[in-house]
Amino acid sequence: MKPVPHATSLRRAPVQRRSAERLTRILDACADLLDEVGYDALSTRAVAQRASVPIGSVYRFFGNKREMADALAQRNLERYSERVTQRLRQAGGDGGWRTAMDAVLDEYLDMKRTAPGFSLVDFGNQIPVGARHSEPNHRVADRLTELLSGYLDREPDEDLRRVFLIAVETADTLVHLAFRVAPEGDERIIGEARELLRAYLARALD
Repeated sequence: MKPVPHATSLRRAPVQRRSAERLTRILDACADLLDEVGYDALSTRAVAQRASVPIGSVYRFFGNKREMADALAQRNLERYSERVTQRLRQAGGDGGWRTAMDAVLDEYLDMKRTAPGFSLVDFGNQIPVGARHSEPNHRVADRLTELLSGYLDREPDEDLRRVFLIAVETADTLVHLAFRVAPEGDERIIGEARELLRAYLARALD
C-alpha cells in the first residue's frame, strides 16, 4: 500500500487498514483532479466522487481542500525521500556527493514529469498557484540533511543543512524556470542547473 501523510497533517489519523486505503484513494483523486481542473476548481465533493467515498470520509481527514493539498504535498515528500533512498541504496557507497546530487535532482525531475498533481503541489510551495513560501524548501533541506549525512559521512549539523538549503533553493528556482520554458523541462536549462549545483557543492563538500 502506498504511504500516507504523517498524522500531523490530518484531522484524524487512519487506524485501520481500510481507513488508510480510503485516505490513499482520496489523495490519489485529489492529485488527478489537480491536473485536470486546477486548484481553484478543485472541490472536496469532486474528490469524494472521484475516490468513490462518501463526502463525510473526506471531512473525516480534511477540513477543506487546502488541508488536502497540504497532505498531498507531505505524501510527495515521503515518496520522494523513499525514491532517493532507494536510488542511493542501489548505487552503494560509490560517487559520494555527486551520486547523491544526481539522485536528488533526477528523482525530483521524474516526479515533476510523472507524478499526478505534482506540478501544482510538489512539496507545498505552489498552492495557491504561484505562491513562493520558504517553508517547504526548508523542509526538503531538513529531510536531505537527514537522508544524506550518513551516505556522505558528514555530521548533520547546521553547516550541512545550510549547504542543502542553498542547493534546494537554487534547484527549485531553475527547475521551475525549465518547466515554464518547456512542458517536460528545458534540457539546456536543466543541464545548466546541474553544472551550477556541481560547482557549488564541489566547493562546499569536497
